[in-house]
Amino acid sequence: MVDARQIAEAARIISAGGLVSFPTETVYGLGANALDEAAVSRVFAAKGRPASSPLIVHVADIEMARSLTRQWPALAQQWAERYWPGPLTMVLPKAAHVPDRVTAGLDTVGIRIPNHPVALALIRAAGVPIAGPSANPFMQLSPTQAEHVRAELADYFLDGGPAEVGIESTVVSLAGPVPVLLRPGVLQLEGVALGEAPAEGAAHAAPGQHARHYSPATPLILGPPPMQGNGYRWVLPGDPLQCAAELYATLHRLDRMNYDWIAVYLPPDTPAWAGVRDRLVRAATPDGSRAEKHHAPGEAPA
Repeated sequence: MVDARQIAEAARIISAGGLVSFPTETVYGLGANALDEAAVSRVFAAKGRPASSPLIVHVADIEMARSLTRQWPALAQQWAERYWPGPLTMVLPKAAHVPDRVTAGLDTVGIRIPNHPVALALIRAAGVPIAGPSANPFMQLSPTQAEHVRAELADYFLDGGPAEVGIESTVVSLAGPVPVLLRPGVLQLEGVALGEAPAEGAAHAAPGQHARHYSPATPLILGPPPMQGNGYRWVLPGDPLQCAAELYATLHRLDRMNYDWIAVYLPPDTPAWAGVRDRLVRAATPDGSRAEKHHAPGEAPA
C-alpha cells in the first residue's frame, strides 16, 4: 500500500517537473504538473504521443477544476456534483494559464476528479492539477495493474492496486451549445450528441480518437477466428461493467502467451456496451477487424 512518505516523494517530483505513474479508478496515469509546459512535454516524449492528442487534467476538487476554465456552465456544476469523483471528463473552454501543450493547441481543456484515494492524495500534496494520460507507450494497451506499468516512463511509481473501472473515462464536451460525446466509457449520459471523428492531421478534441489505439502486440481480430495459427477465442463476460474492468488486464495476459491471434466478437451496439466496443474496435488489427457482426457476450460463437 502507498504510504504518506511515498505520496510526499511523488508530490516533490511532480513539483520539480518530474513524471509520476499513479493509479486511478480507470487506468494508471503518467502524471506531470499540468501548468508546467516543460514537464508536460516530457509526458509526450516518454509516451511517443503525437502533439495533436490532448491530455486530460486531473484535479482534486471542483474549485481546482473551475480555476482551469474561463466558462463553467450550470450543466458542468450539475455533473460535477453528481459524477465526480468518477470516470467523467468534461471538456470546457480553458483558462489562459493552461499551456497549449496540454490541450493540443485547442482552446478547450479536459478535466476530471479521479475516484482513487492515491490519485487524490497526490494532487492535494502536489498542490497543482496533474495532466495524466495512460502510463504506456502511445497506441499500446493501457495499464490497469501495477505489473502493466512501464517503469522507464516515469521518475517514480505509486502502486494503488488494480483499477476498478478498467477503461478510460467518458469524455463529453460542454464547450458548445449542446453536450457532445467525444469518447464513450462506462458512464452513460442522456441528452448527449455523438461527436464526429477528427479530420486528418487536425488536433483532437479529446484523447482516444485515433482510429488505432489501445492495441495488444498480438493481432486482435473482431469476428470469426482464422482457420490457421495458434490463437485464442475470447468470450467476453456478459456484464458490460465486468467486461470493462477485465478488458485490458485480459488482453495484457493473452499478449504474454505468444498466440498468433486473439479473436473476439463485438458486444451489442448499445449504450451500455459503447465503451468496451469502442476500445475493441480501436485495438483491432486493421486487416483483422473485418467482422462487424456481434455475438451475445457470455456465449461462445459458433
